[in-house]
Amino acid sequence: MSHDNTSEQHHVLEMDLTQDEARRRAEVVAALGDDWDPVAVVKGEEEAYRLLYSGLDEEQAAVHRELVAAGILPPLPEDDSAAA
Repeated sequence: MSHDNTSEQHHVLEMDLTQDEARRRAEVVAALGDDWDPVAVVKGEEEAYRLLYSGLDEEQAAVHRELVAAGILPPLPEDDSAAA
């Protein structure tokens, strides 16, 4: 199959989304409100992740370790009580 490039017209479309992205980010921050605490959110997510993988049997734990070692899953967050 041959393509005749002389009959095709290509157009370059350029869009600068910088202003729209800045507006979108400002709207997200405004929607989060003044009482949004990103540190508390991260701690809550770490606790949820820790709880999700807390009841694994030995075979499941071995699979989890393999997935972490392969970079597929992130490692479990540090346990603050274990460090004390």
